[in-house]
Amino acid sequence: MYELDQKYIDRLEAIAGEIQESEELQQYLEEEEEAHYLQLKERFEPLIAEVYDEVAAMVPLQLIPLEVVLLDPLFEGLYLPKILGYSVLRGEVDKNTTYVRPQNHFKDVLLAIANSSNFDIIKKRIGQSIQMGFAMSSDIWVTNLINSIPNKKVRYYLQAQKLDRYRRDNERANGYRRYGKQFQNENFQTAEFPDTMAGLQVEFNTLKHFLMHRIRIKADNASLLPSLRAFVSNEKLRNSKEYLQILFLFAAFFDLEKADKALVNKHLNADRKEMREFDLHWLQFELELLKDKDFDLSPQADQRISELIDRKVKDQLSDYYDLMDVVHTQGYVNEPVHEAIKEFYSRYEGLSVVNECVRQSIFKYISRFVSHLHTRDYPELFEISKLLPVYIGIFSNQQFNQDVKDLCMDYIGQLLKHYTDKRGKDYQDIKKFVSTVFVDLKFLMEKEVVEMFKTRRKRKPADV
Repeated sequence: MYELDQKYIDRLEAIAGEIQESEELQQYLEEEEEAHYLQLKERFEPLIAEVYDEVAAMVPLQLIPLEVVLLDPLFEGLYLPKILGYSVLRGEVDKNTTYVRPQNHFKDVLLAIANSSNFDIIKKRIGQSIQMGFAMSSDIWVTNLINSIPNKKVRYYLQAQKLDRYRRDNERANGYRRYGKQFQNENFQTAEFPDTMAGLQVEFNTLKHFLMHRIRIKADNASLLPSLRAFVSNEKLRNSKEYLQILFLFAAFFDLEKADKALVNKHLNADRKEMREFDLHWLQFELELLKDKDFDLSPQADQRISELIDRKVKDQLSDYYDLMDVVHTQGYVNEPVHEAIKEFYSRYEGLSVVNECVRQSIFKYISRFVSHLHTRDYPELFEISKLLPVYIGIFSNQQFNQDVKDLCMDYIGQLLKHYTDKRGKDYQDIKKFVSTVFVDLKFLMEKEVVEMFKTRRKRKPADV
């Protein structure tokens, strides 16, 4: 476990001291009124949140040590309901929405709450968190946790949070999805960087999710660099798909100094020579990121990797990044690029991973363009549509065609909601475009176009 910086320990100790000396706490201890505890909460939770948010933003690997400090009774249980929720959502879940491993930090936080003298008030804010945490844990684990609590009243309360409906996989999955939405704008992700292969296999998914989250929110990741360097340099972890994927993220999305580039270059190209089917595994991860709608594998990320690829090694990576250099520098709309893609594409099987990466890269370009169009920019769709037959012809791939169709149809749907005057020029231009281009591209049949633009007659009110 990582240690919390002393400056944060000092700030938290100061807050704990203020809590213990506060008038709000004294009034609450004397009168035991919930209103006084709520005043305590209103005054001090924002101070705790300020420290928490700073650690989450700047040194996220120290979040668990920070949360452990907040379990101290001197904090009177403040902020623990949020931490309990975070601990529920950090756990890795499988396809059945159950935890892959027991969540001991969830247990530690819940026990701190259960043993708090302020439990009766805190419990009003934690019911849903306990329900989801229990639902995704094994019955034996939950039973042992509850039985470890000496207070019979608290045990009964916790027992009541085991809901029968969450025994069904679909109910549990829906509940987990709804619960997670409450925290979608919160920054609480953290991870461990393992130093053994056994540890990597256990922690990999959590570490990968954490790094992708930090990349997605464009966080300040300077504090992660020492851990990433140590990870990449660790000979025990090399020649594995897990190591390869973390190496990919480091190479593509972090601002590397000269020494870091040399480090990544050394291990990346060494593994290319030593690891069986390295290029295939690398491209499979590239494809995974390209298909992720919530993650942007940008041209800049490709170019960072391309700079690190040793072209003396003749494999699919050298070929792929040579092509991507052409696409990213010359632009996917230019005819010489079309010819380069066509020549490359013909060298590999249509359904090969490397060709699917090419298709997804081009689709990403088209998607970025169309998804950023305002309704007033629809003439630009008319222009970009001239490219579509080119790529549809090169790829001859039904899924690519369907993805492009769905993308364009979503935008057309936005236009028809905006331009409702059927006699107006805008509406007529859109109708003419869809009637010709979408039919030519086989996105729609003529009768589907007629149905799309058919005027719906309003029903006459029934005679009374």
